[in-house]
Amino acid sequence: MSGELTKENWAAERLRAPWHGFRLGLLAFPALAVSTLLITSYSLVTSVVGILMVPPVVMLARSLMNVYRDLIGKWTGVQIERPYLPEPPEEEDPGFVGQWNRFLRLSSDPATWRDMAWLIADPIVVFFTAALPFYLVAYGLWGLILAGGVGDVIADANGQEWYGFIHIEEGYADNGVKMTATVLLGTVFMVAGFLSGPRLLKVYGRWGQLLLGPTEKSKLALRVQHLTETRSDAVDASAAELRRIERDLHDGAQARLVAMGMTLGAIEHLLDKDPAKARLLLAETRQSSAKALHELRDLVRGIHPPVLADRGIGDAVKALALDHPLQVEVTSTLPGRPQPPVESATYFAVSEILTNAAKHSGASRVWIDLRYDNGFLRITVTDDGQGGATLEGGTGLRGIERRIGTFDGVLALNSPLGGPTIVTLELPCELSSPKTLPS
Repeated sequence: MSGELTKENWAAERLRAPWHGFRLGLLAFPALAVSTLLITSYSLVTSVVGILMVPPVVMLARSLMNVYRDLIGKWTGVQIERPYLPEPPEEEDPGFVGQWNRFLRLSSDPATWRDMAWLIADPIVVFFTAALPFYLVAYGLWGLILAGGVGDVIADANGQEWYGFIHIEEGYADNGVKMTATVLLGTVFMVAGFLSGPRLLKVYGRWGQLLLGPTEKSKLALRVQHLTETRSDAVDASAAELRRIERDLHDGAQARLVAMGMTLGAIEHLLDKDPAKARLLLAETRQSSAKALHELRDLVRGIHPPVLADRGIGDAVKALALDHPLQVEVTSTLPGRPQPPVESATYFAVSEILTNAAKHSGASRVWIDLRYDNGFLRITVTDDGQGGATLEGGTGLRGIERRIGTFDGVLALNSPLGGPTIVTLELPCELSSPKTLPS
């Protein structure tokens, strides 16, 4: 059965490749138009008109380049990152000075000139790579059409015609050798087009990666921007966590301890005058101390649960599942333990996802899968709820994304209407044996 599926995939890939290449070739027309606009804009930079024209035309070119990147990634499997340097804050001066600074910023970005080189060269390159199989198939089909009777019509109308090395002239339909040769040659062209399609698409993908991908300079700039954003998110999250801890201490355990101190002072005055009432106050104080201790333990679990420190992320998530109102099934195949900061971020991310599932999903069951693969810790949380979750819906998923983003983690959400909802977390990390980590 798998062999049949492989053959079907092999055939489908070769049938689709020429059509995909042809559609990529059609982008040559807007590419030529945008390149003309871009060259014209830069030719006018000695005047104010050129300085004002360049930024919008460059942004138009970038939009077209993003279409190229998306289609190349979709049809060739070569994923191309955006190479553009980070945009600084908006200029305060909306006038000419601001436009001049934007012109300089865009013109100093190497990706702008690589885009221009692509726009000029790609209409030629795409014809000899991605689009070529389509034209081979079309030319082969034309040969079969000629042999099917059109060749004799053309010969009668024009006197003569050529198909490859075959001379189509008067009496062509009566020449069996030429007819057979035309069919064979057309078949060869079609087979060559279908067979070469995927390979030439890959070649085109590498060409796209060469010019449309990021340079080392832009990679470093984008990395710095990402680190700056995640550092800011980490600082904000730490400040919010400190405020929460302070609020919980002030409103909970601290208030009880202050009340206990006042009660103990009253007991001192009642020991000689009213020992019975003093004993009642002592009993209340003991109950208050137990509640304060319980609140402190809850606070500690909210900072770093003991089960997480003692048993690791797998058992900590299983403990979350036991206390959850929904039926939660946990599968953990981790061969070791991530470092404590990654474990902590993962634990609270899963905890937040489970809270969201209980509040918003309408689910009855949740499945959690933890595994480690190729240097990444992957956690998949699936529920059988009504679906429709989004990163913009105020469900806390954006906060989870920022939390794991501090560790270069990513969050993927798949939640069609009607369910199920699948949230996948992926964090790069190294695993250590549980015995090597501090308890």
